[in-house]
Amino acid sequence: MRVAVFSDIHANYHALAAVLAALDAEGCDELWCLGDVVGYGPQPNRCCALVAERASLCLAGNHDLAALGAISLADFNDDAAAAARWTQGELDEQARAFLGGLEPSAKRDGVELYHGSPLDPVWDYVLDEQAAYRSFLATEAPLVLVGHTHLPLALSWHDGELAGGIPAAGTEVVLEGARRLLNPGSVGQPRGSDPRAAWLLLDLARGLGTFRRVEYPVGETQAEIRAHGLPEALAARLAAGV
Repeated sequence: MRVAVFSDIHANYHALAAVLAALDAEGCDELWCLGDVVGYGPQPNRCCALVAERASLCLAGNHDLAALGAISLADFNDDAAAAARWTQGELDEQARAFLGGLEPSAKRDGVELYHGSPLDPVWDYVLDEQAAYRSFLATEAPLVLVGHTHLPLALSWHDGELAGGIPAAGTEVVLEGARRLLNPGSVGQPRGSDPRAAWLLLDLARGLGTFRRVEYPVGETQAEIRAHGLPEALAARLAAGV
């Protein structure tokens, strides 16, 4: 089975469309989304509709929950909070129903999935070795998938040793022989100084994971952000991938 894993779309329809076109060309059997379909970006309803139609599994992210008013905006920075308030007023009934039915974690055969981490599926970030170590200890599955950080990540745990780091586009990871913790990176607000939309291809039959990047029309999303009066920083950062 071939599974496309993607995360952190953040209402960036043009990036999502580019990723879906790329994964369709790969012939994927299932699509798994690790959350944050909305937040930051200008097309929350369109992205919700597309993910609801296409994804076999979708998690709830902190921005999704904020858009529903299910969590406080107190822990968001000013730009994120402003975008969340705008999104709250923008969501249609179908998008609200879709997001309202999601959970921040899930399990599949041999896989545990979290928006944040096993310690806190909504808010925790796996950004350093300590966070990764705690995540491996808190899980049992051979493969753990996380999102939330907007950075791709490929870590392994074998015989008490932690290894890995931030993979470049095209990096292949052998899934067998060690436990793996993988983050596909972000579709709609990529970081790490690479503005291309990120996703992860899992070829479970071959035991391989491949990190992908795809170009999308950044300027169109930037124009939509500005047209809706969202914070300028949310548009500017897309061109630099930060």
